[in-house]
Amino acid sequence: MYIKELKLKDYRNYNELDITFDNQVNVIIGENAQGKTNLLEALYILAFTKSYRTTNDRELIKWDAEFAKVSGVIHKNKRSLPLEIIFHKQGKKAKINHLEQGKLSEYIGALNIVMFAPEDLTLVKGSPQNRRRYIDMELGQIQPIYVYHLGKYQKVLRQRNHLLKQLQIKKTPDLTLLEVVTEQLVEHAAQVLLGRFNYLKLLRSWAIPIHFKISRELENLRIEYDASLNIKENATLEEIKSSLFNQFKKIEKNEIFRGATLIGPHRDDLLFYINDKEVKVYGSQGQQRTTALALKLAEIDLIYNEIGSYPILLLDDVLSELDDFRQTHLLSAIEGKVQTFVSTTNIDGINHETIKKAALFEVVDGVVTKK
Repeated sequence: MYIKELKLKDYRNYNELDITFDNQVNVIIGENAQGKTNLLEALYILAFTKSYRTTNDRELIKWDAEFAKVSGVIHKNKRSLPLEIIFHKQGKKAKINHLEQGKLSEYIGALNIVMFAPEDLTLVKGSPQNRRRYIDMELGQIQPIYVYHLGKYQKVLRQRNHLLKQLQIKKTPDLTLLEVVTEQLVEHAAQVLLGRFNYLKLLRSWAIPIHFKISRELENLRIEYDASLNIKENATLEEIKSSLFNQFKKIEKNEIFRGATLIGPHRDDLLFYINDKEVKVYGSQGQQRTTALALKLAEIDLIYNEIGSYPILLLDDVLSELDDFRQTHLLSAIEGKVQTFVSTTNIDGINHETIKKAALFEVVDGVVTKK
């Protein structure tokens, strides 16, 4: 799988762009605030229909423009496939092969991308929200049905929280509606948890040996799912539903008192351990970065193993953040098999054959020139 062509219209600081890429390594060079990160963001949007830098789609539309368009042609399964995302101030549309998709969950998975940016180096020590987002984005690429259940769960969760706040101010609340909404929440929560548990098994099988190698065979990585309710990872779907129902019943009064849903996938976390010590608490900066790198490299092999083709790798100004050993390991791991986009202010400090053979593009004020 690789991206052959990218077109932008009134997107961020780009008026118009129509560019073709090499199917191996593409290096995007530019000073800060010229548009190189915007370019990688556009590729990410082509896969996920949303940015990794903002939750407000209106920020993607160029100032004074009515809409922004991100489109491209990818090569997948020995054929060309056009993709298109249009952002209006009222919403967005996603098209595959010129056909509008009724649901975004039907679009996700058409293009597979692994993103590695400086903020990903803080994945281990950052907030639980970042780790939930990480597992949701990667799992959604290989199981589009997960995106459907996650979206439904988040929608019902908002409704349930609103209802709990209403019940909070009533002295004699009617719990009938709460029971109905809780049943709806449990249906989707169980699917989300089952998906995460299965994905975690795959992630461990790839990330643990990669981490062992990067750490020069000195450290053993362990990844645990930190659930907000007491449930085993090998539980069946029905067992997860039953456990959720029982837990919600036990804490019903407390949830009404607090006016919020206190358990569920939205409260869960991932925990990482090196030699049985939690990396977030006791790990050095080097250990945290090695763990993040192992996770990203694992995603590449995991996606290939699940769908039969390698994803596209985006390295947004991250190589300069890695030391020579980790930098070399990353570039050697992807050489010759993964279409890669590297954004950087310069390539002087990157001494690797992969970069020396790359196609070079320079970005100046939203204009891209092939060098």
